[in-house]
Amino acid sequence: MEFNFGGPFFVIAIVAISTAGWLINNWIRARHGYPVEGEWGGTHSREDLGTSRKMELLTSENDRLKGQVTRLEERLAVLERIATDPADRVAREIDALR
Repeated sequence: MEFNFGGPFFVIAIVAISTAGWLINNWIRARHGYPVEGEWGGTHSREDLGTSRKMELLTSENDRLKGQVTRLEERLAVLERIATDPADRVAREIDALR
C-alpha cells in the first residue's frame, strides 16, 4: 500500500492524532488534579467544596487569632510598663485615680 502524503487521508490522520493527544493530555491532567486548559486558552480547575469551606474556616480562625494576639500584646505592654516603672510613680498614678 502506497501512502499519499498530499491527500485528504493524511490531513484527517494528523487532525485525529492531535485531537486524541489533546484529549489524553487533559484526561491525565484532570485525573491528577491539575488545572485543565479550555478551548480558548483559559484554565479550569476542579473546585472541591470541602476545600473552599476549609479555607473560609481557616481564614476566620486566623482573623480571630490575630485579634487575640493583638489584645495580648497590649496587655503585655501594660504589664511591662508596670514592672519597669519605679514604684513611687505607679503609686502616684493610683492615688491620682482615686
